[in-house]
Amino acid sequence: MRPILIDGSMGEGGGQILRTSIAISAVTGRPIRIVNIRAKRSNPGLQRQHLTGVQAVATISNAVVRGASVGSTELEFIPGELRGGSFEFNIGTAGSVTLVLQALAPLLFYLPGPARIVITGGTDVPWSPTIDYVREVLAWFLRRLGLRVTINLQRRGHYPRGGGRVEVVVEDPPGSIEGLELPERGGIVRFGMRSHCVNLPQHVCERQASSAERVIRSHFGDAEVRVELEPRSDGLGPGSGLAVWSYTENSVLGADSLGEKGKRAEVVGEEAAVKLVEDLSTGAALDRFMSDMIIPFLALARGRSVVTGARLTLHALTNIEVVRLLVPEASIQYEGRDDGFFKLRVEGAAITRK
Repeated sequence: MRPILIDGSMGEGGGQILRTSIAISAVTGRPIRIVNIRAKRSNPGLQRQHLTGVQAVATISNAVVRGASVGSTELEFIPGELRGGSFEFNIGTAGSVTLVLQALAPLLFYLPGPARIVITGGTDVPWSPTIDYVREVLAWFLRRLGLRVTINLQRRGHYPRGGGRVEVVVEDPPGSIEGLELPERGGIVRFGMRSHCVNLPQHVCERQASSAERVIRSHFGDAEVRVELEPRSDGLGPGSGLAVWSYTENSVLGADSLGEKGKRAEVVGEEAAVKLVEDLSTGAALDRFMSDMIIPFLALARGRSVVTGARLTLHALTNIEVVRLLVPEASIQYEGRDDGFFKLRVEGAAITRK
């Protein structure tokens, strides 16, 4: 079979094109060739976290890979048969554990048996979802789509030291993905938030959480807010962050923010809460991050999906174009408003393995 050509400079021109492409290739068995990898980034080509993602997907799909080296701008990926079992992948830097997991997630539905996957690297680093967003929001959607998955945080890792460790456990993979009907979020049930600080005074956790709660209450009055403080001393270096999420009648929406040197703890909490409030204000069922992450799953799913997203971002539009190239059997239609809200209708390709 001739490889499908993917231009990594299309749309947002970043690593998402790579992750979506290799994931769908592994699930469908269709070989791909990606050129101009991360062409629109200041450091184009594969970096350590991207390379680890490729290696992880290749290992679990028994793929033949050409061009898998740091700095490479071209990659050929020829998948084989998926396999379950126990796997460990170490990025070796503070590269994002959650982005490696993002590349692996579609495969987890189609494995021939249970799996345990451990990934070491950065759990809370810039330009990627934090591990708390993944545990509280992405994992909720994975379960809603039919996957029995548990994501355990064993140790946090921040930039620049990394060293974080996450365990993903999958029981009885379903062999397919269920379609999703989420045309609206419904009423707000309650909020949750987790404020963490590693090798820093506990008041950093407290100030982050107080600031986020203040923003939430300024918009949603006496809504229930469950706050978890997580001061830790087991990391390789200092770091902090906060994730906040809202359980609604039909969905879960979330946002996060990270601390950095010179950034006040109050700003960290406020940033995360403001993003969530903005997305909740649209009435959409998916926040701005899940709005693009959900697209490959719905394209592979059985049956029809209808969801609404808070932001039609360039990431989402790029993901749609990649999916259209790799899953032509799926039909993807969307319509949006000026404020970024959009409705996505997908007739999935009904990819099934068992």
